[in-house]
Amino acid sequence: MRQAKALLIAVAALVAAAGAHAAGRPNVLFIAIDDLNHWVGHLGRNAQTRTPNIDRLAGQGVAFSKAYCTAPACNPSRASLMSGQRPSATGCYLNSQNWRPGISEDKLLNSHFARAGYRVYGAGKIYHGAGDRGGAWDDYFAGEKGAAALTLHPSAKDDGVGGIKFGPLANADEEMPDYAVVSYGLKRLAEPPGEKPFFLAVGLVKPHMPFSVPKRWFDLFPLESVELPPHRADDLADIPAAGVRMAGPEGDHALMVKSGRWKEAVQAYLATIAFCDAQVGRLLDGLERSPHRDNTIVCLWSDHGWSLGEKQHWRKFALWEEPTRTVFVWRVPGVTRPGGVCGRPVDFSCIYPTLCSLAGLPLPAHLDGRDMTPLLKDPAAPWAQPALTTQGFKNHTVRSEDWRYIRYENGDEELYHDADDPLEYANLAGRPEFAARKSELAAFLPKADAPDLPKGGEGKKKAGGGKGKQGKNKR
Repeated sequence: MRQAKALLIAVAALVAAAGAHAAGRPNVLFIAIDDLNHWVGHLGRNAQTRTPNIDRLAGQGVAFSKAYCTAPACNPSRASLMSGQRPSATGCYLNSQNWRPGISEDKLLNSHFARAGYRVYGAGKIYHGAGDRGGAWDDYFAGEKGAAALTLHPSAKDDGVGGIKFGPLANADEEMPDYAVVSYGLKRLAEPPGEKPFFLAVGLVKPHMPFSVPKRWFDLFPLESVELPPHRADDLADIPAAGVRMAGPEGDHALMVKSGRWKEAVQAYLATIAFCDAQVGRLLDGLERSPHRDNTIVCLWSDHGWSLGEKQHWRKFALWEEPTRTVFVWRVPGVTRPGGVCGRPVDFSCIYPTLCSLAGLPLPAHLDGRDMTPLLKDPAAPWAQPALTTQGFKNHTVRSEDWRYIRYENGDEELYHDADDPLEYANLAGRPEFAARKSELAAFLPKADAPDLPKGGEGKKKAGGGKGKQGKNKR
């Protein structure tokens, strides 16, 4: 009897100790943004942008000035980031593909945290749509049923130019889907600490097209003051055929120039970024008011960049600086220091292993990226690994601190000295004196490229159950 009682006491003590250990682990606030390029204040790329809240977070932790997606499209970028595997390892290269045949759901970041004893919550767009619930979640908010319809403001001319959709809305902020997603996150942040830490992923859709938000955000950027992004009419003159095809100058760009509404599209993108920033501010304010403020890692990222006419290209789906570079900020209690800026090139394959390291979780064997905790501790720490981005089968770019090298499936090449040519105007790939530089960067290209996964959304889980198709590579 005494032995049995002693055993029960011992088991209870172990359970209590395990609970205390779990409670001592850091929480994670995982903020995902859709289609936000490097137009944020702290990166200095566009002086017109207004992002006080994202910049506030950057001032509290470490901001990465050379952060790149692993794929410049929503579906492959998110599948790569959440699995810790590069597109070349899984075969998920395009928006039109179903990632599940190439990635088992037990490998996903949220599944790994769930197995480790975390409460795992999600809201909005984390995978390729608010309805795609990959992996394990304790609860997931995909959006409000019966939400208000979004309608263009009477001042809007129409809904945009060709496939580039934009225009002010007659709605209030509170009627925007992202507002409800953040409200869900705020409710979770207000909950008292429990025996388990939480992993809370909040996915904002804006500034994804349409660039349509309440009119008051457009009013912040009077059209007469809007400046076009830097561009040259002859920028494609030294680009090989594969790059020109990727730019697609006769598509979106030709329509935009003909319409005379390029400035309007830029205004709309700036307005949509400002709305997004306000939602980030609501989350940050909620965390500051919460009982979790001193024990929560904040990781903010956008799935890729966006082009607005640079190199006569619009959208993502290309391998230059604008479609691949984006915002990336970390605040880690006890690790990061306020005002840190890291100029080392990193890509989003590093997110999974870094979060595991910071949370004390084992690193799964399937991960392709490196733990970048040393850069969070010391932004100037050595880092020899360049960033690698893939757009479609066997089209890759390697970005070091000073250089960008692009190799297309057909062997076409581009090389830019970004340190001297940050707008990537001069393609140096054909000059013999840079052959050694090309070889040095090419050594980081994937050693093998997985074949394309099937197109279509078979097996895609939705928040309401059932299956759904994924969009073509135009979104």
